[in-house]
Amino acid sequence: MAYQDTHVTQQTSQAVSTNKVLRNTYGLLAMTLLFSAVTAGAAMAMGIERMNIFVFFIGAYGLMFLVHKTANSAMGLLSTFAFTGFMGFTLGPILSAYLAMPNGAALIMNALAMTGLTFVGLSAVALVTKKDFGFLANFLVAGAIVLVLAMVAGLIFQIPTLMLMVSAGFVLFASAAILYQTSEIVHRAGETNYILATITLYVSIYNLFVSLLSLLGIMSNE
Repeated sequence: MAYQDTHVTQQTSQAVSTNKVLRNTYGLLAMTLLFSAVTAGAAMAMGIERMNIFVFFIGAYGLMFLVHKTANSAMGLLSTFAFTGFMGFTLGPILSAYLAMPNGAALIMNALAMTGLTFVGLSAVALVTKKDFGFLANFLVAGAIVLVLAMVAGLIFQIPTLMLMVSAGFVLFASAAILYQTSEIVHRAGETNYILATITLYVSIYNLFVSLLSLLGIMSNE
């Protein structure tokens, strides 16, 4: 009887802790997405041109490294907003380029709606079914390597079909990452730090939106 009471207490404590991580993660995620929208709007208003790919990678990965180093301290929040603000700022020139197209505004709204629906749907699957998607870990590692190599090849050789495949691949990769990260929080199998969880989900949403926007642009011949 005592064992059962202890087991129930542990389950209750774990559920409370998991719900706390979920609340903190989604709360911070909402704020970072809003902040990114503000910095993207600022970049568009300033007429910033598209950033050099190497500068982008240095800035993005440098700030992401900073987030991981400070995730367990108060500086982690500042690092998180620095990273997401930078990512939003780099998104501004991309949005400006699409808005200059005849059907650009509609493409952006469609990509935004699809991104939102996909994120909500995948999160609901992980939260409602409580299925453990930890098996996606190896897929994500292999997928990241393949996508990076394919992206570099696409930038070098400028092959339209390859770029289309890369965009489609990033949609699948980002979707799998959302399922995996949400599952990790629910099952406490890995991520219990809400700052790191937020960054993972943010990057997945960013990649999902940009990839869907690219696919919609290609399919509409824009």
